[in-house]
Amino acid sequence: MSEAFDIGTALARLTPGRPLLIVDADEVVLRFVDGFDRFLRGGGLYLDLTSYRLHGNVKRRDDGSAILDVEVTALLDAFRRDLDSLEIVEGAREALEALKPRIDIAMLTNISAAQAGPRLRNLAALGLDLPLVANSGLKGPAVKALAARAGRPAFFVDDIPQNLTSAAEAAPEIFRIHLIGDDRLKPLLPPAAHAHLRAEDWAEARRFIDDKLNEAGL
Repeated sequence: MSEAFDIGTALARLTPGRPLLIVDADEVVLRFVDGFDRFLRGGGLYLDLTSYRLHGNVKRRDDGSAILDVEVTALLDAFRRDLDSLEIVEGAREALEALKPRIDIAMLTNISAAQAGPRLRNLAALGLDLPLVANSGLKGPAVKALAARAGRPAFFVDDIPQNLTSAAEAAPEIFRIHLIGDDRLKPLLPPAAHAHLRAEDWAEARRFIDDKLNEAGL
């Protein structure tokens, strides 16, 4: 039986031959790091973002010492059990709503099956009714599968360079946009080598997508 978060169910909601926008969730549409930071502060901890990773950057508020990686993993597991309270990245809702009349949109996110329900609740609470695909590992194969029946142009937006590289290898014809939603994280990663655009925000990403649709006469 297909689930609400598998590729088959997502494909059934997409129109064959229509342009497609595939978006990541965390730090592209949803503010995961901000939500995790709020979660930590409730337990006397905080995020000291000196690198683009969570392990090593979670510290105690009383003395500033870093907690162990195994402790960070446990906290992440606890936080991810209820992924239904994240706030939206600035400008994401407006951009996606503006693009919807011109293009299909699907969300591709690395979460477990157990986390898919809370994530769907989170999206619904934000007014985002998007096909959701729960993925594991690099995203190139899933990007290729989602775009296989789509028209052109097709787009993929992610904050992790490795996922953009994976998409470039699996589906090189797809436009790739590197977007990091949290301003604290932007200086910590250089532009992805395999992205067509490093977008400062969703307004810039939307302009790029609109321009490519216009060039295609759509």
